[in-house]
Amino acid sequence: MTSELVRDLLAYITEVSASEERFNALALRLFAHQFQHNVPFQRYCQQRGKTLRSVRHWHDIPAVPINAFKDLTLSCAAPESCERVFMTSGTTRGDVKGRHYHPSMVLYDPSMQGHFQASFMQGRERLRMGILFPTEQAMPHSSLAHYLALALKHFGTPDSGYFLDSEGLRFEALCEVLAQAQQTGEPMALLGASYSFVHCMDRMQAAGKKFQLPAGSRLLDTGGFKGQSREIPMEDFYDQLSACFGVHRKDCINMYGMTELSTQFYDAGNAVVPSVKRGPHWIRSRLLDPLTGREVPRGERGILAHTDLANFNSVCTILTEDVGIATGDGFVLLGRAQGAQVKGCSLAVEDFLKAAQA
Repeated sequence: MTSELVRDLLAYITEVSASEERFNALALRLFAHQFQHNVPFQRYCQQRGKTLRSVRHWHDIPAVPINAFKDLTLSCAAPESCERVFMTSGTTRGDVKGRHYHPSMVLYDPSMQGHFQASFMQGRERLRMGILFPTEQAMPHSSLAHYLALALKHFGTPDSGYFLDSEGLRFEALCEVLAQAQQTGEPMALLGASYSFVHCMDRMQAAGKKFQLPAGSRLLDTGGFKGQSREIPMEDFYDQLSACFGVHRKDCINMYGMTELSTQFYDAGNAVVPSVKRGPHWIRSRLLDPLTGREVPRGERGILAHTDLANFNSVCTILTEDVGIATGDGFVLLGRAQGAQVKGCSLAVEDFLKAAQA
């Protein structure tokens, strides 16, 4: 049954598009699998009156607060049997890190590759890539390190490479490659954490350097830079990216993802901010009131909850601490929860822990 479910989920992910009915059917099968094999999740569902009989639609699947990944082992498979374990930064609650267990990468990798190709590559098979982040050998528990390694392996040209290591930013080597691209007219992609770009731009400004990358070049940032470097308003950040690298803001793509998910969201550039984030057909997002768990009326702010069919081994629906507003085909990300929203998210975590430890 497990291998059959994985096979069907993989087939759905690798299709170009699929119906709402098939998404719902697969989400219910995945919920049944996780209800049976993930004991903390099962207890939480039972406390909320959500069982295999009462959950009839993917909307009914209880959303697990992301901080539960820090307190409990949310895994259908035995943790020691898992091929990869991705860990969160641990910055929000001291040194406690959330853990996301992956028995294999059979769904995670195709999920990343399919949506990345459609949303970032935009018809090109390969681009010369500069990665502003450590390798996954240096950071084996980083989902972003694995994500960027996949990007380079499957979509980068042979002369692509990393420009950030244990010694820091390889600034001179990066400038040499950027100058070469500017001279040859070969489009280039730079990908990395948002704070890596901030450090890079600081070095460029201190050295009096600017580049005009060729048409077709694009940048990808992710993760923000709170607590990692100086903070910059979004308008200023993308203005500086455009000025330093000569890439139009419409070609400056932001990726929204998290350790607790196996699928990422992208915008279509940041000519206007905040931009609309969109996911592929195997993930669905809702805006919830964290105090009631109910979906907020359209056009109102709520806490984002995502149902990700690539999250095979943990839980398929998670409640984030990110505030957003739904749009016709995606959502606008407005920042982290505050005030009553934080209280609601905290109560959700408390409820989950009480149920799991009962």
